[in-house]
This record gives sequence, structure tokens and C-alpha cells, in this order.
Amino acid sequence: MMTARDFRLAAWEDKKGQWGTLALICFIYCIIFAAIASLNSLNSFSNNIFIILLSAVASIATLVLSGPFVLGQHMAALDVSRRQKVTVSMVFEGFTAFGDSLALFLLNNIFTFLWSLLLIVPGIIKAYAYSMGFFVLADRPDLSANECRKRSMYLMKGHKWQLFCLDFSFIGWYLLSLLTLGILSFWVVPYHMTARAEFYQELLKDEEQRANKAQ
Repeated sequence: MMTARDFRLAAWEDKKGQWGTLALICFIYCIIFAAIASLNSLNSFSNNIFIILLSAVASIATLVLSGPFVLGQHMAALDVSRRQKVTVSMVFEGFTAFGDSLALFLLNNIFTFLWSLLLIVPGIIKAYAYSMGFFVLADRPDLSANECRKRSMYLMKGHKWQLFCLDFSFIGWYLLSLLTLGILSFWVVPYHMTARAEFYQELLKDEEQRANKAQ
């Protein structure tokens, strides 16, 4: 298995010539959810029934849109990791699998929450077990949301610590993002996502090698 440094270097190479596009995609996501969040926060400052209803709609919109947008991010990262050209229109690419992406988002969060009721650590472990689900859905749209979740669990068996180390290796970048008032995050988040896409592809190679040995 490659190291966290190897995944970061591979992602850095993948993103050459596409930094601007990926940053713009991330910026659009942030603008959309920031606008929805601002509508949701209006309820704190008014007792007007219209404002309360608008806030409720914003809350529902956040839930409904999260799945497709998260899938879109994973699709873009996976394309970049495979040296394919991405475009800004990929912001909405996840809506091509709207139902499955929403179902997968809900399933991941519900099961992670239920495991977290036991203790924080089991919740974190399960979050990592489900972490490849959206890459699986991007790669295998023929699978249902639950099948994607289960396949993620299968792929991540024995690899959760490696992914945790990869995620932790980005802490310096996120601290730098704070110093730039979050501006740098428009580049750091796609960089991190592409490194995770490289991790996913390494899991596929590992699966193939295990299958070949079993034959």
C-alpha cells in the first residue's frame, strides 16, 4: 500500500492544469450552501411565519442537495485521478444519480450516527468504513446506495488506518487555509479529494491482486 505522501504526490501530479477548474467547482459549492445557510439562519432573527417557512425550506434543501453535490465532488476527483479533463459543469454531475446519491448520503449519516451513540470511536471507524461509498457510486452507477455502502465497507477492510493517516497529513494545509480566511481551501479541498480518489484506486488494485491470488 502506498504511503500518505505517495497519495499526495500522485494527486498533485493529477491536478496539473486543472487547479483553476477544481477551485472554481469548490467555490460554487461553497456559494450555494452559504446562500442556503444564510436563509436558514433568518429564523433566528424573526418570528415572521414566511421567514420561518423559508428557513424550513432551506433546511430541507440542504439535506436534499447534499447527496448529489457530494457525489459531484467525488466524480470530479475520480476523473482527475484518472487524468481526465474536468469542467465546471461537473458541479451538477451528481444529479444524474439524484436518488442513489441522496439515499447513500442518508444511509452513511444514519449508520454513523447510530454507531456514535455507542462511543465516538466506533462512529469514526464506521465513517471511514463508509468513506469510499461515493467513489463506488461514481464508478458503479449500476449499484444501489446500500450496495455502494457495503462495497465501501468491503474495500476499506484493513485500510481504515491508512486513510486516517492520509487525512491527517492534510492538517497543515487546512491550518494554512485558516490563515487565509478560508480562501486557500478552494484549492486544498479538491487536492484532498483527489488524494482520496487515488486511495480508492489503490484499493481497487489491492482487490484485483487478492482476486488473482485466490484463483
